[in-house]
Parts: sequence; structure tokens; C-alpha cells
Amino acid sequence: MSTFVKTVSLVSLLMLGGTSLIAAPRLTMPETEFNFGFVPQNSRISHYFWLYSTGDDSLKILKVVPG
Repeated sequence: MSTFVKTVSLVSLLMLGGTSLIAAPRLTMPETEFNFGFVPQNSRISHYFWLYSTGDDSLKILKVVPG
């Protein structure tokens, strides 16, 4: 196979799906904040945040720091 054909093949591959050549984890959070509004003192409240693994590789959450 000539060098030209190899180069064209590589360029075509990168143009078609260059991002899929490297598997990477990706975290997607549709909602990053939530406003509880007025909350009476000593009330107990909660809210769920959904986390999605949308990358091409395994996502590992090693540490969570609430803010």
C-alpha cells in the first residue's frame, strides 16, 4: 500500500469519527442547580440530581464534595 493511500485512509478515518478513536468517560448532568425557594426554618428538604455516563469508557466517580 502506498504512503498516499495510507494518508488518505487515515484522513478519512479522522474526518468520519475522530472522536470515537479515543475512548473517554463523560459525565452529563442535565440539571446542575435547584432552587428550593422559601424553606421554613428546621424543615427537612431533598432533591435528586441525575447523573448520566454518556462517554465511550467507564466512568468512575472517586470523590463527591457537597457544596
